[in-house]
Amino acid sequence: MRGLSRRALFAGSAAGATVALLPAAPPAQARPKGGAGCASYRARYHFTVPDQWKNDPQRPIWIDGEYHYYYLYNADYTTGAVGTAWRLATSSDLVSFTDRGIAVPKDTTPNGDVWSGSAVVDTDGTAGFGKGAVVVLVTMSPDDGPTSQAQFLYYSTDGGRTFVPHGTAPVLPNPGVRDFRDPKVIRDEERGGWVMALAEGDRLGFYRSPDLRAWTPAGSFTHDGIGVLECPDLFALTADDGTHHWVLGASANGKGAGLPNTYAYWMGAFDGSHFTPDTAEPQWLDHGWDWYGAVTFDKRDAHGRLDERTRYALGWMNNWDYPHTTPTIDCDGFNGTDSIVREISLRRTATGGYHLASRPVAALDSYVSRTVRLGDVTVDGTRLLDYRGTSYEVSCEITWDQLTGAGLQLRRSPDGGRHIDAGVYGDYAFLNRRPTVNPDASARWQESRSPFDPAARSVRLRILVDRTSVEMFVDDGRHVHSSEVFPYLIDTGLALFTIGGTAVFRNTVIREFTV
Repeated sequence: MRGLSRRALFAGSAAGATVALLPAAPPAQARPKGGAGCASYRARYHFTVPDQWKNDPQRPIWIDGEYHYYYLYNADYTTGAVGTAWRLATSSDLVSFTDRGIAVPKDTTPNGDVWSGSAVVDTDGTAGFGKGAVVVLVTMSPDDGPTSQAQFLYYSTDGGRTFVPHGTAPVLPNPGVRDFRDPKVIRDEERGGWVMALAEGDRLGFYRSPDLRAWTPAGSFTHDGIGVLECPDLFALTADDGTHHWVLGASANGKGAGLPNTYAYWMGAFDGSHFTPDTAEPQWLDHGWDWYGAVTFDKRDAHGRLDERTRYALGWMNNWDYPHTTPTIDCDGFNGTDSIVREISLRRTATGGYHLASRPVAALDSYVSRTVRLGDVTVDGTRLLDYRGTSYEVSCEITWDQLTGAGLQLRRSPDGGRHIDAGVYGDYAFLNRRPTVNPDASARWQESRSPFDPAARSVRLRILVDRTSVEMFVDDGRHVHSSEVFPYLIDTGLALFTIGGTAVFRNTVIREFTV
């Protein structure tokens, strides 16, 4: 995706429509104030940019025992200047990260700043920069023209810490279209060579290359009705029944059709040039309002061995409807928070299809600093728990005989008037941020929903709460809802509720983390 560079660009809004976006600099009233008594809203256990601005995650890659995580970063955000670089953080467990500074700088060539793309380790040295060189394919837009987006190459010979441009000419020029960005490059081990997926409006184009420098059009996949497709993703995964599948994903805006504005994906087959979906309509990896520009990436063990049954996933917890609305800019001097890293796996459904399931990265368990075990709690109406917190995980299984709805009130105010509601009602699971402070001034995007079968008469919930976010994992990650929320820091209560009956909240556990 665009890094919101020096010019206003466009992204999908309601199905098939476009809206102008603001540059990556905050309005004057949003700039840091600081001062005595200014309380911190920085997340306790989610990745946040050290300062200024971040948006799109760039797919992390494994180098010398660490994940190298690049992301779009604007060091000049609070001065009103725009344009992004790639900043680097490294991690061995994807919970605790070490900042490594700027890796791919902005405005050092005539082409300006750098947007989204992808990095690969060129193990065999196919690009001519040496074996093991790290190569970045990235979108840049040298001028304000309507067809100026093109793909450029940077490379690193120091293990992905710093990059230099391979000349100033694009390795994949724009053929004369408006949307032509976000290259996602993978190695095609079966057929040899490299494959690029590229965002081209309602089309995802595929290109092939033997050396990462010369690219040839190969095929495409088109889907309309969910806005402009961005940040494509393409990978293979082995399902829980042992079958092998390809997945094609993209960030998309389905709000106009009553669908999410997150990560759409299709199951199907890929022959190196063309993707054939199993079904015409996509599934969604998140049903909340704020999991955009997401990437998936290889899961590797400490020795670098690939796990063919599990991948990781990571999303930007924000939305282009309100990118500059956050309390963190005032006291903490930054705007940019990511979701928790997830482990995603491919599961076969009872009807014979497949879906991706998510769970928080397993390493999070190593950072538990406090556990509160409440056991089984029976609720008829609303029951306030003897717990206070702004940053925690709560999990339970809710069971009932006859019920209309049930769930939790998170970050509840002392008077009970403000809270975030998470649970099930009738035939859907929901996350509702309307009763608390949140970034959506339009009041249109308050409650997110995903399908739920009430005949089950039970639901498992695992909910991650941090100072500006909630992520709800429903029934072992069959569906997830991720949304920004800005509760007052005095809103620390937690309550359980039912509607139309009695339920038992079984094995209710609260965990806090120190990272």
